Amino acid sequence: MSKIYYKSPEEIELIRESSLLVSKTLAEVAKIIAPGVTTIALDKLAYEFIKDHGAIPAFLNYGGFPNSLCISPNDQVVHGFPNDYVIKEGDLISVDCGVIKNNFFGDSAYTFSIGEVDTEKQKLTKVTQECLSLAIDKAVVGMRIGDIAFAVQNHAESNGFGVVRELVGHGVGVKLHEKPEVPNYGKRGSGVKLEEGMVIAIEPMINAGTPAVKFWSDGWTVTTRDNKPSAHFEHTVAIKRGKADVLSTFSLIEEVLKEKK
Repeated sequence: MSKIYYKSPEEIELIRESSLLVSKTLAEVAKIIAPGVTTIALDKLAYEFIKDHGAIPAFLNYGGFPNSLCISPNDQVVHGFPNDYVIKEGDLISVDCGVIKNNFFGDSAYTFSIGEVDTEKQKLTKVTQECLSLAIDKAVVGMRIGDIAFAVQNHAESNGFGVVRELVGHGVGVKLHEKPEVPNYGKRGSGVKLEEGMVIAIEPMINAGTPAVKFWSDGWTVTTRDNKPSAHFEHTVAIKRGKADVLSTFSLIEEVLKEKK
């Protein structure tokens, strides 16, 4: 899809429904994610939850991807395969989820800190979430893609972290990946102008060390070049006047995590 597909208010509500189901799925993952649990167990739970709610896991068989979730521990940036990896205390586990409901996609990701994580990982997840919030502040009519990109890059790099260049956010709608691309680095005032009706996935992928990444021979898994941890947070956002309309939410996840403490 080479041109931007602008959504009607009714279509945005359908994308919101899909996005909130993603958020609910990630909250279900939050209930069981813990040391001793395998990442494939999280994937099975998500598959069943999405199907039970009348939707389709968007990632399953997308370009040959074999699972419903992308689960990326520690130095994996994105697109990790759920498998028999046993989650352990101190891990960072990025979980990315997408669904299709009423023919519209929703997409969101959250990086879970498992138990007590070290100070570097604590700072990395905090700053990455802040990058997402700062980017969303720029996702309003009249701004440009470069304003979103600069907000992420400036905050990440000022905290000593690396911004992944090879992977970007994207438009969301009747396809999982639509135009425009939404990089996490760039110049203020550059790129596509943001207009009402655009829906985008903003997804900072921030590395504790160098921005450089490695692409695995499996065609999917991406890891940091220096083997330092990476964090990934993502929201689906509708461009509005004055203030962005965030269609997914982390509040459901964070309520679960608070109850578990």
